[in-house]
Amino acid sequence: MDTKIGSLDNCKPASNDVCSPVNGTVSTIQGSVYPAFVNCSEATLGRHLARRLVQIGVNDVFSVPGDFNLTLLDHLIAEPGLNLIGCCNELNAGYAADGYARSRGVGACVVTFTVGGLSVLNAIAGAYSESLPLICIVGGPNSNDYGTNRILHHTVGLPDFSQELRCFQTVTCYQAVVNNLEDAHDMIDTAISTALKESKPVYISIGCNLAAIPHPTFAREPVPFALSPKLSNKMGLEAAVEAAAEFLNKAVKPVLVGGPKLRVAKACEAFVELVDAGGYAVAVMPSGKGLVPEHHPHFIGTYWGAVSTAFCAEIVESADAYLFAGPIYNDYSSVGYSLLLKKEKAIIVQPDRVVIGNGPAFGCVLMKDFLRELAKRLKHNNTAYENYHRIFVPEGQPLKAAPKDPLRVNVLFQHIQKMLSSDSAVIAETGDSWFNCQKLKLPAGCGYEFQMQYGSIGWSVGATLGYAQAVPEKRVIACIGDGSFQVTAQDVSTMLRCGQKTIIFLINNGGYTIEVEIHDGPYNVIKNWNYTALVDAIHNGEGKCWTTKVFCEKELIEAIETATGAKKDCLCFIEVIVHKDDTSKELLEWGSRVSAANSRPPNPQ
Repeated sequence: MDTKIGSLDNCKPASNDVCSPVNGTVSTIQGSVYPAFVNCSEATLGRHLARRLVQIGVNDVFSVPGDFNLTLLDHLIAEPGLNLIGCCNELNAGYAADGYARSRGVGACVVTFTVGGLSVLNAIAGAYSESLPLICIVGGPNSNDYGTNRILHHTVGLPDFSQELRCFQTVTCYQAVVNNLEDAHDMIDTAISTALKESKPVYISIGCNLAAIPHPTFAREPVPFALSPKLSNKMGLEAAVEAAAEFLNKAVKPVLVGGPKLRVAKACEAFVELVDAGGYAVAVMPSGKGLVPEHHPHFIGTYWGAVSTAFCAEIVESADAYLFAGPIYNDYSSVGYSLLLKKEKAIIVQPDRVVIGNGPAFGCVLMKDFLRELAKRLKHNNTAYENYHRIFVPEGQPLKAAPKDPLRVNVLFQHIQKMLSSDSAVIAETGDSWFNCQKLKLPAGCGYEFQMQYGSIGWSVGATLGYAQAVPEKRVIACIGDGSFQVTAQDVSTMLRCGQKTIIFLINNGGYTIEVEIHDGPYNVIKNWNYTALVDAIHNGEGKCWTTKVFCEKELIEAIETATGAKKDCLCFIEVIVHKDDTSKELLEWGSRVSAANSRPPNPQ
């Protein structure tokens, strides 16, 4: 989503009279028109914050109430354009805001001081790693308690209230501690606009006694943000494009690879323009899946080193030039640092920087601008794609099983593939679902999300809640392992309260399978739950919910038919029983390589 953002307008009224009438109207980002002044009693911090959230595209806020944020929550509830969604715990509220931001472009959560803040911190760190703009709002102490020697509840028992702030400083791009009304307007607006500009989370702590107090700075409707867009250095852009075009045009079989930073650079469309212009074979890094259209005629799959989709790695790694747009090379995405790539063959395009081979490098060049200009200079070259087409052999089908044979994971995902359409979205949990979902071929318009950089197990439950709330017109299909589900299962309850119609495939193989393939031990075996009975208990007759447990392909087919037919308006929870050692071949290969990277001995001193 391209949210309109830019430099902040001065929103203070012309006089100190809170009710001072003013002329004119303002338009929000959504295009609605509001009077420029606010009634005396409504000119409050709480209302201003609520209006700001609606303006930037947040219509749902995920929260957990606590005594320090209750008055603030009253004001958020009072905003007609805002829906307050109570979550079962702060971690899931943060994950839900993460999932929401992936679809809407920005998300928000509200928790209470320290006990809530430190609980949500892990989710905020994940959003930071994935470059998601997320507004984390904390109800803070009474403003009178700052600077005193008082000890408050919900703290570690010290009169220093900055512990929570210090924790958030490393996982947010801006922190605002609002403990007086004089600069509250400026601090809140700066925090929210910074989140949008930097595409990172921000932290806003608001004194529990401030939300309801009228103040002159809130006497006007908040003027919509109109932040100045980042611009490329024109000379640097021209030089970078010229050098890149020369580099690629002399190559025999160049390829293009899309990475996860296409999202933060807002360069997905520009990347497709480049693909169309060059005729190159195009692949996607695993963490970029969903950002590159897989229905494109020159799409060749996921490039993930030794665990790439069939024939993709051979084409990429044998190319004499490759352009990576927005890559992240970590130990997971590089399969334990084992990618067979050569720096001198690569053009690396980051959101604001281009590096060509071993040099030169060009700064202050925006990815979107660079890709669009480069598309105008490329000679058409489909050699790499022709090579792929020449060697490609269609994937085989899973071995045919008898109707009552135990269900296999590859059969499960064969049927999930058939469910996908432009009206669906896939959420893949950390674990073997990473690898199985990578092999799904996404039709045009089908959403796809997973958290590869941070890889926090349990993320998908909250993220599914947030994503489904953001795009109610899509049916979300979540693939979650049993170990991950045990971490965050409670917020299936919130999905039901919100009337969501997600289909959850709970893959029950009795443990942390991804950890088993990296390093096995008794700690990877978990207590088995009766998952369908658990969800039935959470349902408790309130809302629309349907659960089933499947052991074989015949039962799976029947379950999918029910979930997409008679129960299409329900949250459907399908527990899939599979063997504990039934994994994708990619996980087996990846796990051994990551294990080798983890177990490297210390370098000699």
